[in-house]
Amino acid sequence: MFIMAIQKKMKIILLTPMDIEQEKALNALARMPNLQNDYEVIVSGIGRESTAKALMQLPKHDVCVLLGFAAIVGKESNLSAHLQFGKPIEITQATLYGYEGGLFENGKPLYTEPKTKQATLASLTSDKFVRTTDLAEQTVINMEDYTFMYLKKPQDFILRIISDFLPHETEIDFFEEVKSIDFLEAIMAIEESFV
Repeated sequence: MFIMAIQKKMKIILLTPMDIEQEKALNALARMPNLQNDYEVIVSGIGRESTAKALMQLPKHDVCVLLGFAAIVGKESNLSAHLQFGKPIEITQATLYGYEGGLFENGKPLYTEPKTKQATLASLTSDKFVRTTDLAEQTVINMEDYTFMYLKKPQDFILRIISDFLPHETEIDFFEEVKSIDFLEAIMAIEESFV
């Protein structure tokens, strides 16, 4: 007699630094007809302290994914297809870039194994937006990854969506720039990781 195993739905929390990321995640989830898992999208707030507080207050879950926008160092025209505007990438290495963007390292690099099939990159977390050009191309810049990597559980991971390219060649209105970004590809990548 053949018995089919019934896979338990996982409870996945999507932790987003900003409301706009939460809206985009909810919009993408609403367009996925056959979700294999149950999702809750929680806004943590921007920055290391907000991320830490949010992680300590999460409801019961199986996996937490930090999901949000990120700037990447380099010109879009010089980067490969999987590193273009709006593309999801997984962060597997995080470093801390000193107090208020200072040029000193005060946290050892943290590493994790990839959980998705997305491109994997290293990120630099700073208390302020980094404007320097003296950073390796394809470095992802943000204000939360290091804290998340430090406090996360082994199964948790970071998925960032490329929102802008550093250094900015012209002044940008960030919220106007990201209006067209869709989180559907990112949600699909998360779903594919747990089937």
